[in-house]
Amino acid sequence: MSEENEGPLRCLVTGAGGYIGGRLVPELLDAGHEVRCLVRTPGKLRDHPWAARVEAAEGDVTRAEQVRPAMRDVDVAYYLVHALGTGPDFEETDRHAARVFAAEARRAGVRRIVYLGGLTPRGVPESELSPHLRSRTEVGRILLESGVPTAVLRAAVVIGSGSASFEMLRYLTERLPAMVTPSWVRTPIQPIAVRDVLRCLVGCARLPADVSRGFDVGGPDVLTYRDMMRRYAEVAGLPRRVIVPVPVLTPRLSSHWVGLVTPVPAQIARPLAESLRHEVVCREDDLARYVPDPPGGRLGFDRALRLALQRIKDAEVATRWSSASVPGAPSDPLPTDPDWAGGSLYTDRRARRSEASPEALWRVIEGIGGDNGWYSFPLAWAVRGRLDRFLGGVGLRRGRRDPHRLRVGDSLDFWRVEEVEPGRMLRLRAEMRLPGLAWLELRVARDREGRTVYAQRAVFHPRGLAGHAYWWAVAPFHGPVFGGMTRNIARAAEDARPEA
Repeated sequence: MSEENEGPLRCLVTGAGGYIGGRLVPELLDAGHEVRCLVRTPGKLRDHPWAARVEAAEGDVTRAEQVRPAMRDVDVAYYLVHALGTGPDFEETDRHAARVFAAEARRAGVRRIVYLGGLTPRGVPESELSPHLRSRTEVGRILLESGVPTAVLRAAVVIGSGSASFEMLRYLTERLPAMVTPSWVRTPIQPIAVRDVLRCLVGCARLPADVSRGFDVGGPDVLTYRDMMRRYAEVAGLPRRVIVPVPVLTPRLSSHWVGLVTPVPAQIARPLAESLRHEVVCREDDLARYVPDPPGGRLGFDRALRLALQRIKDAEVATRWSSASVPGAPSDPLPTDPDWAGGSLYTDRRARRSEASPEALWRVIEGIGGDNGWYSFPLAWAVRGRLDRFLGGVGLRRGRRDPHRLRVGDSLDFWRVEEVEPGRMLRLRAEMRLPGLAWLELRVARDREGRTVYAQRAVFHPRGLAGHAYWWAVAPFHGPVFGGMTRNIARAAEDARPEA
């Protein structure tokens, strides 16, 4: 690199709200670089521990007029977004976004683009790749042809707390002591630890200017998925798993099988499964010439598993596969005007006094969902979650990133955290399949006598006749569901032991 690049670099990160992007930002900051994040909703970054150290630029990668100002004075631009799951035209969306990003990077005089794509199988024509891998490959090619020096990193399965690949492996192994599996469990794979992915991404910021190419990146182990499940069982202290591969489970069928057993929905499981149909092993290790391995070498598979499991145990999962918003899920904020132009709003309001302190009540509110459940009619919540899965939604099993704390943008079962006012209010936006938009707001308040009050509001904005019909169809269940929540949350706060 030239001497002018030896100082701190200004880095633009797209996808900062996602799994890899949300972890890359603090790594770049710790390396001494300045970071600007291009995000559609800057408010979603507010509660990240590094938020005050970055510049947030509002914009969409498909809009040149929004990407252009974000590229100003940038040295290195990280492209970590994709349109998978947005519909049948996701490949065209990815293609367009990559072209916009490449053109604006060249216009702005960006010194380097860095992209994380998927590892492609050796000897398989691009036309035979899954749509997911084919699109990732095309995006890498578009960026390499931009005229800007580009590093395209190609990784297979990423192992780290909260990654979709890790969660899929974890739940399949933990929940099924014996299983009939798709034939792809016998395919060789070269997984890589998330911390090695991040190290490579950070290191690519200082690649020599004449290096513009793709690099395969992987860990030190080559395993089959069956090997990975058995080694997970061993690391986690589980009995040995009985695994019987069968050829009849297609990627489509196996994605529904994964969706049934794990929190990873079928629309995300399917590209993961399709990418495992062929051998995905690194063909070269050239990046190590420019980004040397750490003194202890790259993390092996077992060590990566132990670190991921420890992170989960210690509630230190920085980002999850569900950190990024669900494609197609509503993002409209809760309207504050009751006569909102979108039409009438249906509202269910409930409140209950509690003998608990406001602090105790808030701890219950902020701990809702996940393993703690929803404090009412568990069967109704379970049925609604299964129905959502059946309709292609995320279902109720996404759980929580942290068992005690929530931040804006966190996924919470089939909700997304839209707003948090610590000690006062939690607002959730529904990401389940609905004929309308829905929010659930939980508050800590006080009455005129100064007593603690739990206040709850469910809001629904119907879309068309189906939306109105939906509200009235479920209205009879509001009493046991929302009424039960109100009573049980207030009681749970009263029964909670004061924190030491």
